[in-house]
Amino acid sequence: MTSILFLCVANSARSQMAEGLARDMLGPGIRVQSAGSSPTRVNPYAIAAMREIGIDITGQSSKIVDSIDPAGVDLVVTLCAEEVCPVMPGRVRRLHWPIPDPASDDPALTPAQMADRFRTARDTIRARLERLKGELSAVV
Repeated sequence: MTSILFLCVANSARSQMAEGLARDMLGPGIRVQSAGSSPTRVNPYAIAAMREIGIDITGQSSKIVDSIDPAGVDLVVTLCAEEVCPVMPGRVRRLHWPIPDPASDDPALTPAQMADRFRTARDTIRARLERLKGELSAVV
């Protein structure tokens, strides 16, 4: 069985959407987790963006990377762009997908602009997962 861990800082948006998308796209033979170095909570915009495509991530929660057993992880995907990504020790395959954080405290951003930022991140992650799915299929 292959196990994938998605990492970002807050484990609230990118890694949560990646976790939900990977579960949906990669099937039951792949164990999927996400975590962060400073976990907070799943961002409501992430939940809404995923709901738009029929994926429910309301049951997911933010987790700290230290709570994940590195022995059970085959692939680590970091999603940080300009922030410092958390590190998962061990000998695992690593991919880095630098996706800008859609979350923002900028009061000038409207709710519609925030939703668009999350849709863009979701769709970028989905495209990357399509390529990864092809790679995983070629290995099996």
